Amino acid sequence: MPADPTGLVLGEDTALVLIDLQTGILALPTTRPAPEVLGRGVALATAFRAHRLPVVLVRVAWSPDGGDLPTANVDRPGPAAAPPAAFSEIPAELAALGDVVVTKRHWGAFTGTELDLQLRRRGIHRIVLAGISTSVGVESTARTAWELSYDLVFPEDATADTDPDSHAHTFGKIFPRIGRVTTTDEVVAALRP
Repeated sequence: MPADPTGLVLGEDTALVLIDLQTGILALPTTRPAPEVLGRGVALATAFRAHRLPVVLVRVAWSPDGGDLPTANVDRPGPAAAPPAAFSEIPAELAALGDVVVTKRHWGAFTGTELDLQLRRRGIHRIVLAGISTSVGVESTARTAWELSYDLVFPEDATADTDPDSHAHTFGKIFPRIGRVTTTDEVVAALRP
């Protein structure tokens, strides 16, 4: 369903994709308090479920031996060892039976996962995308989604970063060029049966 020129309309071809709203990431210091981001994620997920629209919870995790950790030679490497299993747990207030859970091992949620398959088989053409962190997991996922021709909607108030400049850059310069920037309340109001 194309967007209405007077406002946002989200129909049956829309899914919610929440990035890294998991115990270990929610413990990081972020530009917006993590409990606030989680609360908005819960509100979005509740609204999508009420409209029988898919909710996809993406988490980052690695095998206990760390054998699938990224090994790129970079100036600021990621973890040297796999975090404990609790790091990747999705909070009970967010998870619900019937949600699609995708485990990623890179920044973006499409690389090496079945996210695209899960969305396409459900007839999804539009993604409402939020989570932590804006300039890493959310932006990486958004760029690939845009290249795969998904329409994108970004509720800014349901997204946070560990760096305020990175968050501002992504929402000010990147997201307006590949999707629509909005709020949680506007997304909920735009959902159609």
